[in-house]
This record gives sequence, C-alpha cells and structure tokens, in this order.
Amino acid sequence: MAGTTPGTPGTPRVLRAMNDRAALDLLLEHGTLSRTRIGKLTGLSKPTASQLLARLEAAGLVVATGTTEGRPGPNAQLYAVNARAAYAAGLDVNQFRIRAAVADITGEIVGEYELRTPGRSATGVVRQVTEALDGAVKAAGITGEDVRRLVIGTPGAFDPATGRLRYASHLPGWHSPTLLEELATVLPMPFEYENDVNLVAVAEQRVGAARGHEDFFLLWNEAGMGAALVLGGRLHRGFTGGAGEVGFLPVPGTPLVRQVTKANSGGFQELAGVQSVPRIARAAGIETSEQPYVTVAARLLAHAAAAHDEEPPYAELLDRYAERLAIGLSSIVAVLDPELIVLSGDALVAGGEPLRARVQSELADLAPSRPRLVLSAVRRSPVLRGALESALATTRDEVFDTSR
Repeated sequence: MAGTTPGTPGTPRVLRAMNDRAALDLLLEHGTLSRTRIGKLTGLSKPTASQLLARLEAAGLVVATGTTEGRPGPNAQLYAVNARAAYAAGLDVNQFRIRAAVADITGEIVGEYELRTPGRSATGVVRQVTEALDGAVKAAGITGEDVRRLVIGTPGAFDPATGRLRYASHLPGWHSPTLLEELATVLPMPFEYENDVNLVAVAEQRVGAARGHEDFFLLWNEAGMGAALVLGGRLHRGFTGGAGEVGFLPVPGTPLVRQVTKANSGGFQELAGVQSVPRIARAAGIETSEQPYVTVAARLLAHAAAAHDEEPPYAELLDRYAERLAIGLSSIVAVLDPELIVLSGDALVAGGEPLRARVQSELADLAPSRPRLVLSAVRRSPVLRGALESALATTRDEVFDTSR
C-alpha cells in the first residue's frame, strides 16, 4: 500500500513480528512446545506456525530440542528459545560486597561472582564494578561483548537531576557526580541503575508472590527498611528517586528524628527495623546478643515462628514486633490503599506465617482498608534476581523484535 513503512501497524511485517513475539513469549513460559501446540496457543494455522518457526530458527532465536514421546501417532518436533541468543547481567551492591550474575535469554543464571568489599575507601568503585562483572562473565564462559545489557542495584537512588546517589550515605565511593559517566566509559554494554528494593519488587512481580498483579506494595527489612510501590505495572520512583524510603517515616512510639538523611534513620526504622528485634526480645525475657542485627533478628524471628506455641516469650516477641510493623504499614495503607502487600527481606521472611498472620490481624484494626499480606516468594538473592529480570526485559524487547 502506498504510504506504508516497515513499522506501520497492520502491515504484514509488523503482524509477523507480533506473532513471532507471542510465540517466543510462550516458549519462555512453557520451555518447549511443538508446532501444533504453538499454533493452538497463538491461533495460527499449521502452515503459518511452520513458517513462523522456520523464520525464528533461521534468525537464531529458536532451536529444535527433540521430539515428543509416549503419545499415539508420530513424534512431534519440539522447539525452545535459543538460550545463547543473548545474555544480560545484574549487579547487587551493598557496603560489604558486590554480587554479579549473568543470565541467558531464557532467564537461566549461567555465571555468578561475588567480590567482597569490606572497609573499602571512597575510591576504586569503577574498578570494583568491572571486576565483579568480569568475574560473572568469565564464570558464564562468554565475553563482555556478549552481554547486551547490565542493571546495577544499589541502596538509595540516583537523583536524575544531579546524577548523585541519595539516601545511601553508608555506601562509600558511589556519590561522585561523575560516577555514572565513568562507568559508561569503561563498560562494554549499555547499563541502567535502580534502587535495590525496587528490584526486589521487580523480581516478585516477574517470578514471585506478586506475579499477575499490576498494583502492589512491597516492604523490605534487612540492614535498613525500604519499600517499593508498583502502580499499573510500573515502579513509582518519585521526583528524586526516593519513593519507598519508608525507614524515614515518622510514626507513633518513637522520638521524632530530625535531619533523617544525615542520621540515615527515621521513625519507622527505629520502631521496626532489625535493630529493634533484639530489644523487644530482651523485654520479653529472651537473652540475646544485638549484633550483627540482621543475623540476630532473623534468628530470633525464625525461632519464634517455630516455637511460639510452646514458648510464651517468643509469642510475645511476634506479637510486639507485628504491632510495630502494622503501625507503619497502617499509614501507608491509608494513603495508598494497596490490594497486595509483600513482606520481604531476611527479617520478615524469617518470621514466616506466624508473623504475617499477626501483622495482617493488627493491620485490620489500624488501617482503613484490608490489603492482603503475603510473604516473599523470591528467597535467593532477590535484588540480583530483580536486576537480571529488569535487564532481560529490555534485552528481549531488542532481540525478539523481528520487524527490523
């Protein structure tokens, strides 16, 4: 038709590309499928499905993996996404280490590396990033040029106006206004950066407890308290990237914290952060150390979850800690009215179902609405998993686009 271009909606090329992407997404979801099954799931005729698979195989996006067995009639050829079509990488950064991983286009992690960074100075961040990434790339048996995209997860957030990392004064070396430019110079692939708790929410939405939900709130509790808000399937980051820094939230039951960014703490952090758990335990008559806070809090809450029926002090620990969590969450619920709240991070996950049920009950008394609370379903390296899922989403959009 006159006036059309290869990218015009409704043209044969665009329609073919849409069918290609639908088939590739189905293969990612199911692992392997036959031509007949792909045709049924997409609504394509057998000849069209055959042409589609031949086209994707020629493009290196699909491979034949074997045949069906144990069914009447001739065995059918099975197809899968070519795992080697592209790779993506993620970094999870905190003050003690940088954890890196590489995943193939199917999402399978093929290389991991951890660089310990205790007591590091404010210099050498670029070198540490490249060293961690190179370690994961080497473990994957590929080169840096094979990685299509990298997502870096850090505490706090990079201010889009200044390029500086905010809300993470405990992360030395990451506050230089030229850091992102320096990284762009040395990294062989495009990269993005994201708040670590936001990436946990990405992981939960893609492969975890919030799968299928377009709107939810995630509360994270490890070294610090944080949160992520997903609206309409998209992360809400706020004007400076600081949306979700709920540790700074003023709450009843704690003294008012002023200059919160300098103190790197706030009311909700003081009330229900991991450092509060051993204090609550001692008040209930449980002998315990305080530090390391995350390890001690997780141990106490895990024991409470297992033994609260037989040991009243641990039941009291769960009751008092659940009340503190609900106090902060009730303010959030009053403003956001979320359908779903995901409890994540080592401390909250350790409390398990007994803690979740108590928070749910307390929240019913304190909040104007009753969102459903669920525990995290992504337990292993959720920040890193979220970074990989974010990098893979962009990589797949690029690699799976057959309209170009």
